[in-house]
Amino acid sequence: MTGHHRGGSGEPLLLLHGMTSSWRAWRPVLPMLEQHHEVWAVTMPGHLGGPGLPDGDFSLDLMVDALVERLDELGIDRMPHVVGNSLGGWAALELARRGRARSVVALSPAGAWAVPSDLYRLLATFRIGALLAGWAPVRMLASCRSLRRLLLRTVSEHADRYSADDVDVLFDDLAGCTALDPLLTAATMDTMIAPFDEAPCPVRIAWAGADRTIPYARYAEPMMAAVPGADLVVLPGVGHVPMVDNPALVAWTILQHTRYEVALRER
Repeated sequence: MTGHHRGGSGEPLLLLHGMTSSWRAWRPVLPMLEQHHEVWAVTMPGHLGGPGLPDGDFSLDLMVDALVERLDELGIDRMPHVVGNSLGGWAALELARRGRARSVVALSPAGAWAVPSDLYRLLATFRIGALLAGWAPVRMLASCRSLRRLLLRTVSEHADRYSADDVDVLFDDLAGCTALDPLLTAATMDTMIAPFDEAPCPVRIAWAGADRTIPYARYAEPMMAAVPGADLVVLPGVGHVPMVDNPALVAWTILQHTRYEVALRER
């Protein structure tokens, strides 16, 4: 399986998925984004189809190092707009810190927590989710459309909108992810996102209003404190991975930022 997708034309737009996923998470929004941008959807290091994790103790900086190498290999040398979901949102902000992003849209970004209980809740959510998803009967039950919304509520608010192929992709990507355990094992209160003095480029934080994995009420405040000057919007009726829930809303949220607000700010 190829570890990236390229399509469309215009200013480059880089899409980064969340933990245990792959570039294929972006398929619902690709047609709309490709009308306005040259879109690169890239699978993150340590995920199915992506580059391997670097040797040594895991850190997000090392993952971003490997991601930068991959972007250079693909020839994404013009500074792109970067959009990331969850872990990809955190990685997008780190690319901006390195001067590798013209703008950032972070959809329910990971990486910020205020108190230890919020960190432990995140770790437990991902570990329990991975354990259950790795159990064969859960995959079989998720193939039933009427059960998907209940079983995959931590993924999307309307998981019943996944096709059978989407469900297979979801579980295949999870099974092929080698980054999950190192990332969860390395997470401590000290490994959260380092605060910015100011947003390094135009940044929009777009939080899923029905996010059950990284809920707005717990995690938005510490993230906004870490990225002063970022724009904050809340997307109604969508879950943690919002691209299936409402592709048009997600695409509009991205394009409003990349095509209009950024142009206004750069005048």
